[in-house]
Amino acid sequence: MGTAVVVDRKGTWLHRWIGRGYLVAVLVLNVTALVIYELQCQFGPFHWLASISLASILGGYWAARARHEGWRYSHVYFMVGSYIGLVAAAAAEIATQVPGWPFATSVMISSGLVIAVGRWMMWVVVPRAIRS
Repeated sequence: MGTAVVVDRKGTWLHRWIGRGYLVAVLVLNVTALVIYELQCQFGPFHWLASISLASILGGYWAARARHEGWRYSHVYFMVGSYIGLVAAAAAEIATQVPGWPFATSVMISSGLVIAVGRWMMWVVVPRAIRS
């Protein structure tokens, strides 16, 4: 749903419905992540990342609902940030499954690469797309 909503034409009924599905899916994902304590038995770094993701998705949703001046920019940046975080988490999960790769190293390298590319897209590609 995240990819579909990113590449779909903006403002259509399909964009809004897929976006709502993405919102619900990410909300459920983050709420469940916040109640998992098996790894460290305390509030750890993955809980912080889930909190940031939750804030991002809610910020993007609120911007679209409130429609304040400049809401499109807020909505786009919050949602793109949420999507980048989601892809980074998926990359980290895949990298941790590679036999022989240390957990911390695989998480930092895989998610770091995704975030670096995502930041470039967020600050170079997205502004061009918003202007056109």
